Amino acid sequence: MAGHSKFKNIMHRKGAQDKKRSTMFSKLAREITVAAKMGLPDPDMNARLRAAILAAKAQSMPKDNIQRSIDKASASDAENYEEIRYEGFGPGGVSIIVEALTDNRNRTATNVRTIFSKNGGNLGASGSVSHGFDRMGLIEYSASAGDEEKVLEAAIDAGADDVQSDEDGHEIWTAIDSLHEVAKALEGPLGEAEAVKLGWKPQNETTVVGDDAATLMKLIDALEEDDDVQTVWGNYDVPDEELEKLA
Repeated sequence: MAGHSKFKNIMHRKGAQDKKRSTMFSKLAREITVAAKMGLPDPDMNARLRAAILAAKAQSMPKDNIQRSIDKASASDAENYEEIRYEGFGPGGVSIIVEALTDNRNRTATNVRTIFSKNGGNLGASGSVSHGFDRMGLIEYSASAGDEEKVLEAAIDAGADDVQSDEDGHEIWTAIDSLHEVAKALEGPLGEAEAVKLGWKPQNETTVVGDDAATLMKLIDALEEDDDVQTVWGNYDVPDEELEKLA
């Protein structure tokens, strides 16, 4: 699977996911608030909000927290978040895209630049790596949704463009304008998705091993931990045997 998904294996080790739960909830809440503020506060009428709520539910975020985040969008004292994309390079020549929601552009830019430089990477100019990715819709399912053949068949019937499966789950890629139509069609055979969102699909992958792999994981971990960073995408592929060494 694409590099960013391989990182799920790392996040599962040594209870790392539990430690990051509060940070994760904060980021999910921020996305829900921004989505509700940009459109109607009704998920049936707001595709981005619907996707944000699905992502929150997939991480077992309490219903009260979700509703509070939606309500916050219409509050007079609600923060104004700006969407910013950063592009840079990691160890082994890996291309990385970082998406952030921030109320302080200078703070976020400084933090992201520092994280890159401290972990074997460097921040590039806008557009420096995104040309190597396709902006697409992404639907994610856990492994429990079915085996590779079942998911592939359902994805083809639903009109998806590509499917990538491994032991952690399934990624179904589709054109942006058909994302929610495909997601809805998949609910019948596969159930509700873990996530429905826009993503960056690498056109080619770079295999990373040894010290570069270890440094790359530290870079991505540090980016993920930053409060303003929402998602991190990369064109890296870390072989399973390398992941086992890092676990």
